Amino acid sequence: MGDDSEWMKLPIDQKCEHKVWKARLNGYEEALQLFQRIDDEKSSEWGKFLGLIKKFVTDSNAIAQLKGLEAALAYVENAHVAGKTTGDVVSGVVTKVFNQPKARAKELGSDICLMYIEIEKAEVVQDELLKGLDNKNPKIVVACIETLRKALSEFGSKIVTLKPVVKVLPKQFESREKAVRDEAKLLAVEIYKWIRDALKPSLQNINSVLLKELEEEWVKIPPTPPKQSRFLRSQHDMKAKFQQQQAQGEQSDGEDEEETVAAVDPYELLEAVDILSKLPKDLYEKIEAKKWQERKEALEAIDALTKNPKLEGGDYGDLVRALKKVVGKDANVMLVSMAAKCLAGLATGLRKKFGTYAGHVVPTILEKFKEKKPQVVQALQDAIDAIFFTTTWQNLSEDILAVMDNKNPSIKQQASLFLARSFRHCTQATLPKGVLKPFCSALIKQVNDSAPEVRDAAFEALGTAMKVVGEKAVNPYLADLDKLKLDKIKECADKVELPGGKKGAGGGGNVDKKPAAKAPPPAEAPSKSSAPPKKAPGATSSKSAGAAKKGKAASAAPGKPKKTTESKELTESELSAEVCEDQAASVLPASCIQQLDSANWKERLASMEEFQKAVETMDTAAMPCQALVRMLAKKPGWKETNFQVMQMKLHIVALIAQRGQFSKTSASVVLDGLVDKVGDIKCGTKAKEGMTAIGEACSLPWTAEQVVSLAFAQKNPKNQAETLNWLANAMKEFGFAGINVKGFINNVKTALGATNPAVRTAAITLLGVMHLYMGAPLRMFFEDEKPALLAQIDTELEKMQGQSPPAPTRFTKKTRNEEEGDIVEEPEEVDGGGQDIMDLLPRTDICDKVTSDLVSKIGDKNWKIRKEGLDEVAAIISEAKFVTANIGELPLALKGRLGDSNKILVQQSLTILQQLATAMGPGLKQHVKILGFPIMTVLGDSKPNVRAAAMATLQSWVEQTGMKEWLEGEELSEELKRENPFQRQEILGWLAEKLPTLRTVPGDLMLCVPHLYACLEDRNGDVRKKAQDAVPMFMMHLGYDKMNKAAGKVKPASKDQVVTILEKARAVMPAKPAAPAKSGGAKGDTSRSASASRTQPSVEECVDSKPEPKKVKGGLATKKSASNKKPAAKGMKDEEDKSGPLFVLIPNAKEQRIKEEKQLKILKWNFITPRDEYVEQLKTQMSTCFAKWLQDELFHVDFQRHVKAISVMIERLENESDATISCLDLILKWFTLRFFDTNTTVLMKVLEYLKLLFAMLNRENYHLTEYEANSFIPYLILKVGESKDVVRKDVRAILTMLCKVYPASKVFPYLMDGTKSKNSKQRAECLEELGCLIEGYGMNVCQPTPAKSLKEIAVHIGDRDTSVRNAALNTVVAVYNVCGDQVYKLIGNLSEKDMSMLEERIKRSSAKKTAAAPAKQTSTERSQRDHPANPNGTFLRKSTPQEDPNKLNQARQNAQHSESSHMPIPKEFQLDLDMIEMDHSRVGELPDLVQHKLDELLEPFVIPEPKMRAVSPHFDDLHNSTASTINFVISQVASGDINTSIQALAQIDEVLWQENKAEVMSGHIDQFLIATFMQLRLIYNTHMADDRLDKKDIFKLYSCILGNMLSLFSLESLAREASMGVLKDLMHGLITLMLDSRVEDIEEGQQVIRSVNLVVVRVLEKSDQTNITSALLVMLQDTLVSTAGSPMFSELVMKCLWRLIRHLPETINSINLDRILFDVHNIMKVFPKEKRKQLKSDVPHRTLKTLLHTLCKLTGAQILDHLSMIENRNESELEAHLRRVVKHAGNLSGSKSDRGNEKTGLHTEDRMSKAKVSDILSEIFKKIGSKENTKEGLTELYEYKQKYTDVDLEPFLKNSSPFFQSYVERGLRMIESEREGKPRIQNPTVIAQHGADNSLSSNNEDLKPAMYYERLKILRQRQGLENTSRSMSGTDDETKRVPISSLLASKPSVASSTDMLQSKLSQLKESREHCQQEHNNAQSRSPSHMHTRSTSPAGNLDDLKKRLERIKSNRQ
Repeated sequence: MGDDSEWMKLPIDQKCEHKVWKARLNGYEEALQLFQRIDDEKSSEWGKFLGLIKKFVTDSNAIAQLKGLEAALAYVENAHVAGKTTGDVVSGVVTKVFNQPKARAKELGSDICLMYIEIEKAEVVQDELLKGLDNKNPKIVVACIETLRKALSEFGSKIVTLKPVVKVLPKQFESREKAVRDEAKLLAVEIYKWIRDALKPSLQNINSVLLKELEEEWVKIPPTPPKQSRFLRSQHDMKAKFQQQQAQGEQSDGEDEEETVAAVDPYELLEAVDILSKLPKDLYEKIEAKKWQERKEALEAIDALTKNPKLEGGDYGDLVRALKKVVGKDANVMLVSMAAKCLAGLATGLRKKFGTYAGHVVPTILEKFKEKKPQVVQALQDAIDAIFFTTTWQNLSEDILAVMDNKNPSIKQQASLFLARSFRHCTQATLPKGVLKPFCSALIKQVNDSAPEVRDAAFEALGTAMKVVGEKAVNPYLADLDKLKLDKIKECADKVELPGGKKGAGGGGNVDKKPAAKAPPPAEAPSKSSAPPKKAPGATSSKSAGAAKKGKAASAAPGKPKKTTESKELTESELSAEVCEDQAASVLPASCIQQLDSANWKERLASMEEFQKAVETMDTAAMPCQALVRMLAKKPGWKETNFQVMQMKLHIVALIAQRGQFSKTSASVVLDGLVDKVGDIKCGTKAKEGMTAIGEACSLPWTAEQVVSLAFAQKNPKNQAETLNWLANAMKEFGFAGINVKGFINNVKTALGATNPAVRTAAITLLGVMHLYMGAPLRMFFEDEKPALLAQIDTELEKMQGQSPPAPTRFTKKTRNEEEGDIVEEPEEVDGGGQDIMDLLPRTDICDKVTSDLVSKIGDKNWKIRKEGLDEVAAIISEAKFVTANIGELPLALKGRLGDSNKILVQQSLTILQQLATAMGPGLKQHVKILGFPIMTVLGDSKPNVRAAAMATLQSWVEQTGMKEWLEGEELSEELKRENPFQRQEILGWLAEKLPTLRTVPGDLMLCVPHLYACLEDRNGDVRKKAQDAVPMFMMHLGYDKMNKAAGKVKPASKDQVVTILEKARAVMPAKPAAPAKSGGAKGDTSRSASASRTQPSVEECVDSKPEPKKVKGGLATKKSASNKKPAAKGMKDEEDKSGPLFVLIPNAKEQRIKEEKQLKILKWNFITPRDEYVEQLKTQMSTCFAKWLQDELFHVDFQRHVKAISVMIERLENESDATISCLDLILKWFTLRFFDTNTTVLMKVLEYLKLLFAMLNRENYHLTEYEANSFIPYLILKVGESKDVVRKDVRAILTMLCKVYPASKVFPYLMDGTKSKNSKQRAECLEELGCLIEGYGMNVCQPTPAKSLKEIAVHIGDRDTSVRNAALNTVVAVYNVCGDQVYKLIGNLSEKDMSMLEERIKRSSAKKTAAAPAKQTSTERSQRDHPANPNGTFLRKSTPQEDPNKLNQARQNAQHSESSHMPIPKEFQLDLDMIEMDHSRVGELPDLVQHKLDELLEPFVIPEPKMRAVSPHFDDLHNSTASTINFVISQVASGDINTSIQALAQIDEVLWQENKAEVMSGHIDQFLIATFMQLRLIYNTHMADDRLDKKDIFKLYSCILGNMLSLFSLESLAREASMGVLKDLMHGLITLMLDSRVEDIEEGQQVIRSVNLVVVRVLEKSDQTNITSALLVMLQDTLVSTAGSPMFSELVMKCLWRLIRHLPETINSINLDRILFDVHNIMKVFPKEKRKQLKSDVPHRTLKTLLHTLCKLTGAQILDHLSMIENRNESELEAHLRRVVKHAGNLSGSKSDRGNEKTGLHTEDRMSKAKVSDILSEIFKKIGSKENTKEGLTELYEYKQKYTDVDLEPFLKNSSPFFQSYVERGLRMIESEREGKPRIQNPTVIAQHGADNSLSSNNEDLKPAMYYERLKILRQRQGLENTSRSMSGTDDETKRVPISSLLASKPSVASSTDMLQSKLSQLKESREHCQQEHNNAQSRSPSHMHTRSTSPAGNLDDLKKRLERIKSNRQ
């Protein structure tokens, strides 16, 4: 319970992160209660859990996870900040919850996903769920599909975007898992409910059986569309409506249904097909062939391709032109039908992209309707119907109207029928008055046509129009028709069935039955309605149409409200006099009515006063406006003679207009009277006020048109002049929007010609005001006026030059419904201001002048003729002055010239296009796609003058067309996609200039964003700059969220940079331009007074613009907050601000700061105490990349603010790791300032953050730069001397973690500086830390040199402070543990007192160490392999598990202070023996023999099992499992993923390390080795070349591979299983690795190469000797054959061979000589003797000779019996060579062969000749005298004596020194004692003789006491206690040593031997230097150097004496 009580006290958030699962469970339970308890969704409590919610759902404990999921669900449901966690949490749910077996967990996971959708995060959730579909675990896939299905079922297809889901659905049907297929089927059924047949095309290619099953399911679905049953938080209105419907019995709204069905267009779900590339090459030749059959073939080819339902965009100009030619000119009607069908296919497949070509094709089709044949007519109708959906009425109207007067009745009939069909697909919004009026006029003419079919067609067209837009909209145009015809039209209207099945007029949301027709009609509406939803004050979310309408039916088309209001105005029919009197009587006093027409003016005046009072007090809604104004007009009406009464009357008119619902009908009653009085001196002002009030009520455009026409219908010049003056003033007050210029031009012209100068002056003044709004085009209308008048006009216009129009002060008063309608039309009205004028100009049709000859001239091969053609075009345009939009083939001809190779012609073409822009005006719009975008292509020209001309042309075009046409469609994004730096610069610059001026843009602008991001990384600096400038302009229209989401799709490497730029852009994003004055008024709530309507906009603008700045700072202002009706309170705003990112990731900012500090541009961060200038400098640097609020907190005077800021930084650390790293230098600098604060609370918080920070940096594999370390570590070390223990402990922990992100060797000097402090605690802690570093990382950390560092450390042994002295002593002891007695040299001269303290401490530590060793062996996790140098350090770390150093680093560091790098193998019994035996550097230290009771060696014993590693349960399973498990693990060894491979190697390693389990690997060795060398090859070829991979990971992998090889080749039984081919490949891989310069150049690489050396040695020793020898011979042959290989490679192969040759005497009997000789034969065959001699080096030749010579020596003549594998022995050069060698070898080889046989016990000879005996003994004594073979010689001598007991050794010994004689005698005695009482060892040579042989065991049975005696003896020899003679000469004067065996046997010789030793001590120094030198010379690059043993004796003679005494006492 003690443990429980600890965590029970923790706060909830810490419990939730606790390592104990029960604590976490408890934390989740409490968190759940807390979340349910918090009422305020914006409470600060939520923020604490922001970073933890992912851990809630991904908890590793299933029970805790379940509770965590419940808590997470509660959090998501209630917290306002929950949206930030969406990506992480949903991804966690997908990967860690959906794979759980518990259904409850999955259900909660699914609920969490749905809750995120409810809080407006549908897109993120959907993305994560779709990613989950790619998961390999079918459970996850099933759960993801199920969740998607639930989401769709509940939220509907508007919230869940179906396109990506439908795209991945077919793949799920291919799954092998039935569960996945079944779930996919359910999802398909759900999708079908929402989009019906739109789903079918996407699933056509799935399995036919599945498709059939699906279709059966689909049939069962009820026809009523599903409805959304769960709503987003922003859909309160819809939710309320839904609940209301539920209560009323679930009656659905028909309009809602329609909208649902139309939600998804099947076209959008299809993949586009590129058909241009598939067109036959000879298509264009064939299509113009003379034979109709060839033309038919060509058309059939096109027809086949155009049947694809969706086509890829491209340049279809040539194809369309060819088809158009067939339609227009081909005589074969069948081909005309085919061509029309192809055009229909193109239009259907391309949709809007075909719009470019529509204008060229439609006139031809309409003309072709003269054909009578039904099949042709039908084909043409299909074609023109399909084309209609690709373009707009504006583009078609001119062509249609042109044929309405055609003489051919068929053409007129078909044109009318086309209009009838097209009108069906329109709504009021898409069929505005401007379009309808000219069509109605033309149709009315046809109603009276003589041809009945033409009349019927016209009736049908008019009837359809009436059905679509309503009778009242069409009636004004039908005024001249008689009743009969009107009835016919109405009859037709009743018959018309609209596609959506609507009965009434004006229904929105039409749905067409044809797929092609679905998308386009709505596509036209956005051009007019893209702005309103954002502006509607009540809108809470632009996502839901319903919300934006404020209670209107959600499906109402944008035009609907407008229509409603207009019909209200029109429907107010004229009331009769009686009705008016009745209505007036109900609201006016009786006396007032009676006195209205009194003859007495005073009574009339009194009546007016009562009238006025009544109007002022009347209820606005109940005011009968028309009745009141008709009463005013009653006799005397406007003929009133008394000016007072008249003034009052006019004032009342203004009041009624201002206060009541004043209709145009009412206005018509009074306007005549007002105009009549406008010129009156006394009443004129009141009349103008009345007109202005009517302007506010009924709109200025309408009022102005009426007023001007009335004024000029009179003859009174005063009225005309004042009317024009009023209009000029009204335009300034109301603005120009919507003014119908056409209505004024003729009247103004009349006024200019008036005789009255006042009228002329007023007209000129009006022109001046109009010029403000319309600009230069206005003057064009008056160019025909007299020069004098023109001069006056010019003078007036010049006055206005440079002035901008004033902001409107008056606005049209409207109802809420009317507002929306007004805004809908507004953009067009604004744009249309200038365009209307252009429409009025007399234009010339130049189509006839653009002849085919001219077009062919422009396209001629000769540039001069092309120029002539262009000159002619320029002349035609100049002459025509103003041209119509129809210019025939000219666009395509000019397009070709824009790409002309002759730049002069390109420039001329651009000039013509500028000229054309001015001449054509707005009609230019239809040519933007075909001619405009090629202008953009010219912007990529390399010549600046050409680019400048192109830009000028582009600008002139945009002036005429507006920007909308350019931004719609994919063309702009395609231009930006081209990787031309010039073009990109120009386009981006142009967009940056134009976008800020636009109020709305088409959604297609989003297509440019990916290319914009690509430009941000362009190689060209100018492109990058322009792109950065353009980003804010894009963002002002698209919004930060959209652009940020798009940034998620860029490459990961680029993402950070893009996001940083977006953050910057967010701060400087311009506001959208304010709406024109008129619309500003419309935004206001319906107001009762003009003043109210004027003041309202400012409030609304506030609402609209406030959230934008919020978003800039916080990054989290949601759409919801953006549309709140009132601005958030200040406190909330602050909270919002803080939710944004803390740090901004600015690329290269840190590098720039480093550079500035190096160049001394800023102060270097180096001070004793921080001065103000440092703080100010840090503030400045932080300001660019820290959130402003955070910076304010960090530099606040109140320390509590610092604590708060650090808490937030801790919360966000994980989420903002990348940004934190980018600002790391500044963060660390700020913390150094806090180290100088005295406040402990702040300091503890600082240290808490730093611990988390360095842990994060370590996880991210980040390494501190020198710059960061210099400005932080010295100040951290100051705090290590803090008086409070808790602070010191934390600082030490941070220093430990610091070494993981910054090299320990570089931390060392800082700590050394810390030891010089005056603070004794700091000195002590620094010294302790230095000891830890030395212990953990070896002597290499001591910088600059160990000697210098240790001298400085040793000085502190004499410090006055006890803790400092102890720390210094401990540190020196740590050094002693690492390098032994060498420490005395390193520390230099110490005082006697200090030295005695040190010696005492070292002695104590040795005693402690000895006692502690066994316990540590079993308890510590670290194996000897990890810590070969120092198993018993005194500075074992106490704190965190993270402190265990990286194994590779450990191995490397230890290797650097070790003279050879053997990897020991842990075995409990021989632990320290192994360690010391292989560690040649620790010559001065006695082995810890006391650890083992040596007396027990003679007793029978069991070899203990190794206990060094805790083996995971997995490996027990592995041991018991089948071979398939091993196969699987081995297969992972060769994985391309480093971590997978490392894990597999670790698993195999654990098996190999356990003797009882290693056998399971038997039979898998070849397989394992193949996987290993494949991995080596992969590393060499791939990983090492990949800069993205961390080299540490690669070296870790190398380390694992080499460790495994060592383990494997320590087990001889397994090692011998390796086959020849595998060994060859393995050796090849190892040698290649040794020679890899990339490895060599890296510090860790040195250790790897040493380890490879060791592995090679093991492989050579432990493998099957036949296989390894054969493998090396084959490798040698390969290296000789290949000339490309490295010479070093062959050299190392030969060195390996030499090593094998040297060991042949021991291995000869185990070798299959036949195979070896066969391999040698093959080499000699490939390289005969002559060829071998020609080789660059003779070494290979000599190697082979040596091998053969040695084999002959060992086997004698018998070797000739081993040539069985060679086919033609006689022809073999080998046999001849062997015979020669055998002959030369003579007797010597025979004797050796016999002796070899003797040794192995095969046979013996009883007697030998004296000569032979002499030879044998001479050889043996040579071996004894040699350094390498002394042991072998002694063994042979002992065995020889055993066999031949009578042999006399005296002759061989008498010439040697007494020392050598004593050595031989002692050696023989020792061997005798070893073999006492046990059977003779078969092969004594296998006993380990060298440091590298310390394997687990070559054969288990060899682990006998004799082996340990031998090992102990070697140790004693190495420590100087038993130095046997090893000089090459056979003589040595080294001191004799006591054999350990004699100690054990308690023989009396010990004393005498010891005495002899002491008498010889004087020789020790000489021999030590000599042996050391010899040892150093023996080290070399070859693998064999691993075998070399150190022979250096003990370093200190006094120490030796002490140790000898200790041995004696132990013996006694």
